[in-house]
Amino acid sequence: MMANPHALIEGAAISQYAMGSDHAFIYLRGEVVHVYRRLLRAVEEATAAGYLGENVLGSGITLRVTPHAGAGAYICGEETALLDSLEGRRGQPRLKPPFPGAAGLYARPTSVNNVETIASVPGILLHGADWFKAMGTEKSTGFGIFSLSGHVANPGQFEAPLGITMRELIELAGGMRKGHQLKFWTPGGSSTPIFTDAHLDIPLDFDSVAAAGSMLGTRALQVFDETVSVVRAVARWTEFYAHESCGKCTPCREGTWWLRQIMERLEHGQGQPGDIEKLDDICDNILGRSFCALGDAATSPITSAIKHFRSEFEAGMHTPAAQLFPPEKSVLFRWHPGAVPCRRPRAP
Repeated sequence: MMANPHALIEGAAISQYAMGSDHAFIYLRGEVVHVYRRLLRAVEEATAAGYLGENVLGSGITLRVTPHAGAGAYICGEETALLDSLEGRRGQPRLKPPFPGAAGLYARPTSVNNVETIASVPGILLHGADWFKAMGTEKSTGFGIFSLSGHVANPGQFEAPLGITMRELIELAGGMRKGHQLKFWTPGGSSTPIFTDAHLDIPLDFDSVAAAGSMLGTRALQVFDETVSVVRAVARWTEFYAHESCGKCTPCREGTWWLRQIMERLEHGQGQPGDIEKLDDICDNILGRSFCALGDAATSPITSAIKHFRSEFEAGMHTPAAQLFPPEKSVLFRWHPGAVPCRRPRAP
C-alpha cells in the first residue's frame, strides 16, 4: 500500500470482475494516515485513467474501490468485526453462521481477503500460475513479505519465497546486532507461540511452522537477543491483548485481565506461589473457548514462553525483570546527552 498501491487496486478490480461484484473496500487502520492518503490518490489516478468507475474502458462494467479508514482496533482484523466496523458499528465478531460469503457487508455475499492476497493477483495473471507455483514449497506456494524487527542490524521488509528459513532472513538483515546473540523470536507476530535459536532452520511455510508448534501468521518476525527479559516482553503483549479485547465473550474479557495481573506481578518480582500453574490453567480455559481468535492469541506467547524459559518465570517470584535484564541494554535507539534537541522555529 505504501510502495505500490496500484498493484492492490488492480488486484481488487480483477477480483471484482471475477466474482461479478461492482464494489471493493480496502479497510485499514485510521492511524496510518499517510498510507490512507496514498491509497486515495492511487484510486483517483486509476479512475482518471479509466480503469475504475462506470463503463470501464467501454466494457459496460462498473468497478469501484473505496479505501476506508477504521477507528483503530486490533479486533477488526477478525473478518466479521471488520465488516461491523465498515458498517459504522462497534467492531465485534459476529456469530457464524451465516458466514460472510452468504451474508457479509450489508447482509450481502462478501469475500474478505488479506491485502497481500489481492495484490498478488495481477502478477499471477501476468506470468501464469506455474510461475507462482515455482516459488515456495509444494503445499505453501508462492512468495510473501517477511517483516523483520528488533535486534537485527537492518530491520525491514523482505520479499522472499515461502520456505525460506529464519537463519537466511537474519543474514539478509545483516545478522544480529553486533556483539549479541539470538534468544527468542516470533514467526507470525506476538499472537503466535515463540521460537528460540533451536528453530532457526525450520522452513517458514505454513505446514513446517505448524509442525514445529507455532503459526506463520502475519510473518511479523520479531527478533530478541539475550538482553531481553522474556517475562517483560510477554507481559507487554499480554497488556496489549487485554486492552484490545472487545469484551464480547467471558473467557477473553476476564481471562486476559487476570493474565495481565499475574504477568505484571511476575515482571516486578512479586510473583506468588502457584502463579505459573495459574497462568497455564487460565490459558487452558481461554484456548478454544473464546468467541474469536483473539483469546487464543493472548495465550500463545505465555504458554510457549513458560515452555522454553520457565526459569525466568520462576525468578519472577523474587527478582524484578528489570534487575535481571536492565532495559537500557536492550534498547535500539539512545538519546545522547550531548545531542542538540530539535526545536521548531518560532514564528516571527
